[in-house]
Amino acid sequence: MTDQQVDFDAMIEADQRIEPRDWMPEAYRKSLVRQIAQHAHSEIIGMQPEGNWITRAPSLKRKAILMAKVQDEAGHGLYLYSAAETLGVSREDLLDQLHAGKQKYSSIFNYPTLTWADVGAIGWLVDGAAITNQIPLCRCSYGPYARAMVRICKEESFHQRQGYEILYTLANGTPAQHQMAQDAVDRWWWPSLMMFGPADDESAHSAQSMAWNIKRHSNDELRQRFVDMCVPQAEILGLSLPDPDLRWNAERGHYDFGPIDWDEFWRVVKGDGPCNRQRIANRVKAHEDGRWVRDAALAYASKQRARAAQTKEHAA
Repeated sequence: MTDQQVDFDAMIEADQRIEPRDWMPEAYRKSLVRQIAQHAHSEIIGMQPEGNWITRAPSLKRKAILMAKVQDEAGHGLYLYSAAETLGVSREDLLDQLHAGKQKYSSIFNYPTLTWADVGAIGWLVDGAAITNQIPLCRCSYGPYARAMVRICKEESFHQRQGYEILYTLANGTPAQHQMAQDAVDRWWWPSLMMFGPADDESAHSAQSMAWNIKRHSNDELRQRFVDMCVPQAEILGLSLPDPDLRWNAERGHYDFGPIDWDEFWRVVKGDGPCNRQRIANRVKAHEDGRWVRDAALAYASKQRARAAQTKEHAA
């Protein structure tokens, strides 16, 4: 074992932050690139399901709030791509791998948003699951990732409350609105539980990520925490969760819940979800449509550098 490895292990053991200029094992770096890239891709692809409802929001206030939320998600992607770049990878390469299907994003964003209530369900359940998963990442052992997560979690908390408020309004509205809210919860509940990843005994990365202090809790621990949080919230909403096996277990001090359809999870992850092809096609088109903006920005930056160099030369 090298002295560098010994120092790295000591920093992890002492729960200290690893920074970009510190030595790190290549496996640690690759694991971070994979996780941060998947997280960044999820934020960017995640703009699409709710973005579909910006033009159809039921009021100007709802439209403004939803636009702000979708804009937040773009910002989250920016923070995370920037964090990934500190590990020696380029944003362009990460996007190329996403577009080619070589890197993944959260399977939850491959489901359609059929009604306005879906926007509420995404806020309450999807963003709620994201917060449960991401708050521990504020203590991630890699500094740039941890610092990015602090701001992201603050904004995600707003998103979760916004979604909950939409569902509360619908659930306490007309019978048709209540049914719309219930239908959305029925469709988004199980995919939200899948967001935490495979069961611990099936996860290829979770144990090592925890050993490196990248993650702080296992997939199943986070999933249980999310279920325990959602049950009382659903009772306040007056909506039921679509799980006949859901019940309080006094001995465990947690809610028991039914089996997850992992076949569906892996099918969607592998590209056969309801909206996989649509999501990637939209993303690639947006990227190509924006090429002229990137080219113009690079040309302007090049011109400014040349002008600065010329000024420096004259001054000399």
